[in-house]
Amino acid sequence: MSWLARIIERQILKARAEGRLQGLDGEGEPLPDRSGEAYLDAGEAAAFRMMAEAGVVPEEITLKKRIAAHKARMNDITDPEARQVAMAELAQLTMRQSIAEEARRKFLKG
Repeated sequence: MSWLARIIERQILKARAEGRLQGLDGEGEPLPDRSGEAYLDAGEAAAFRMMAEAGVVPEEITLKKRIAAHKARMNDITDPEARQVAMAELAQLTMRQSIAEEARRKFLKG
């Protein structure tokens, strides 16, 4: 165990002994599912969590949800012309999502 890990462990044990780890938000509940953050770096994941807690939804997340709903609706389309229109709409949504993701990456890199 590294020196830093030992210091951290001591601080945790001290806080537990003082009762500072009791009554925290989420105590006794399972950890939230964050599998969607697997492909984000730690900074982006933290930023998305803070925005979600503040009730702010980035455009790329809104578009991702719209794409999923659109794909689900497309499963029921049997008419070839209507399916072609739906595919064009899906392409448009996907392009907008890619643009929003690229804009975020450029903004974060500075």
